[in-house]
Amino acid sequence: MAKTLVVYFSHKGENFMPGGTQVLEKGNTEYAAEFIQEALDADLFEIDTVKAYSSNYRECCKEAASEAKTNARPEIKDYLPSLEEYDTLFVCYPNWCGTAPMCIFTFLEHYDLTGKKIHPLCTNEGSGLANSVQDLQKYCTGADVQPGFSILGHQVKDSKEAITTWAKNAL
Repeated sequence: MAKTLVVYFSHKGENFMPGGTQVLEKGNTEYAAEFIQEALDADLFEIDTVKAYSSNYRECCKEAASEAKTNARPEIKDYLPSLEEYDTLFVCYPNWCGTAPMCIFTFLEHYDLTGKKIHPLCTNEGSGLANSVQDLQKYCTGADVQPGFSILGHQVKDSKEAITTWAKNAL
């Protein structure tokens, strides 16, 4: 039986919320990924960049914008040896500059994704999935990228049921 993998990138530190910013010890996207992992009894993998993004919200936005502008592929610390045993990937990320953080693409482009089904989950504060699904389709050659799920970051911790219902229905 093929397995499911939940892969995610989540920003800890100062994050935008309605009314300003708030420092998060654990990023919103990490909560969402853990909810999916638990509901599906899936494997979980966190993408971590070699050069950490600033914990300061405004500085992190500048870093993300610079990467998006140049279509950068920031180096990440670790990869799974293979994705062969997985037929389904839930890819969870915040919306940065209208798409997924560039480190998501660094990770995904490392593998042959032919025949894999990819379910995007994007945390944001009102910008939705933006261009992230189209970009995943572009960079995940051979994969079946699904429409995805958008959720407001500040609501993630209170949205376990909605997230897990979406994930279960996606399979």
